[in-house]
Amino acid sequence: MSKHLIEVAPIHDTGKGAGRVLTMSTIAFTLMFAVWLMFGILGIPIQKELGLSDEELSWISALAVLNGSMWRLPAGILADRIGGRRVTLFLLFACAIPAYLVSTAQNYAMLLVLAFLVGFAGNLFSVGTAWNSAWHSKQRQGLALGVFGAGNVGASVTKFIGPVLIASTAGSTLFLGIQGGWRLIPVIYAVLLVITGIVTWVVVPHVDRAPGSAKPVSEMLKPLRNVRVWRFSLYYVAVFGAYVALSAWLPKYYVDNFDIDLAVAGLLTATFIFPASLLRPVGGWMSDRWGARKVMYWTFALMLVTSGILMMPNGHITIVHPDGSETEHLRYAMELPWFVLLVFLLGCAMGFGKAAVFKHIPEYFPDNVGSVGGLVGMLGGLGGFILPPLFAYSKTWSGFPSSTFFVIFILTVICAAWMHITIVQMLHEKTPELAGTIERPMEEARQ
Repeated sequence: MSKHLIEVAPIHDTGKGAGRVLTMSTIAFTLMFAVWLMFGILGIPIQKELGLSDEELSWISALAVLNGSMWRLPAGILADRIGGRRVTLFLLFACAIPAYLVSTAQNYAMLLVLAFLVGFAGNLFSVGTAWNSAWHSKQRQGLALGVFGAGNVGASVTKFIGPVLIASTAGSTLFLGIQGGWRLIPVIYAVLLVITGIVTWVVVPHVDRAPGSAKPVSEMLKPLRNVRVWRFSLYYVAVFGAYVALSAWLPKYYVDNFDIDLAVAGLLTATFIFPASLLRPVGGWMSDRWGARKVMYWTFALMLVTSGILMMPNGHITIVHPDGSETEHLRYAMELPWFVLLVFLLGCAMGFGKAAVFKHIPEYFPDNVGSVGGLVGMLGGLGGFILPPLFAYSKTWSGFPSSTFFVIFILTVICAAWMHITIVQMLHEKTPELAGTIERPMEEARQ
């Protein structure tokens, strides 16, 4: 396809192909997200089969997340330069190969390599962000990117189908010599990736949009020097990186701490994944209507409350009296229903926040959505790589499983503090006469 054909459609108005781009990119992203995070469920039977420790298991998911994050910047730039259609098709077909090979893995080292290669699937996010930004007007970008980002719900697909298929086919050999149990899931995903690639090739407009096709790469990377981009990236670590990490970590957390089976753990994890994914379009609409800053304040406030409660370990306070006697007070235990509810609310906050972060990008950097969105997505995804091992090691160091949420709480505090300090400084620069006041001026107060 010639450069002329790529650029023929106008960039700033929503075209008649925008709906098809949004539909197929969201379907593809949903599937790719399921493939990217499939080890959240597969890891448990893999751990039993290979006799892995919790730390070793955490690195399987972590390596997939790493490779699904580290290429987001170049993938976003490439989508801006040659169009999202080409890059999406390449990723769909390329990821089908390692996904299938996962079913043949016989040892831990082989699984680590294949998990890393499967992780390429996660890079579709920055591609789809740039692709949809090019096809939708500024007034609709928040909602469009929210709808596309709702493909995060793919993280729940394996939670639903995995336990049932694993239990019903374990120990059996199916057609063409395919093994049952956990090895069946990656084969199914490989087939679905190929089918989705073919449908995408047929359905989406062949004349694509590439707003960065005429720009040198150096110009596209120039906004990355702006500290605002790195601040947005840290926000995204909290609302997306922590989401990815918990999506992979929660099934094991439920199994280990609430004595439930894998199927129930998968369903309960879905009560976190669904709001964190499906509320993303709502977060985009809210950001369009009230502004992304307000939505980010609401997001961080709700994350601090929920993670602050979840991080408290079960226990009580022991008071030693002057006569040497001891009494116990304020006994606290996190029962399963309350835990599920708080994790659900945490997911709601992350769903709103993910959309709000990406609402900022086309507003501040309208001509560099691919590069800026790629960096933000890359660093956010890297948070998903760092956090699962951090969850495992913090549990080992502290002895508290709830230290998982302590990590999230501290991360959120840092993000909220940086955002608020930045906003206060900006307001002081714009209205220095109010810098030393804590109330409204008297004249205004009398009105």
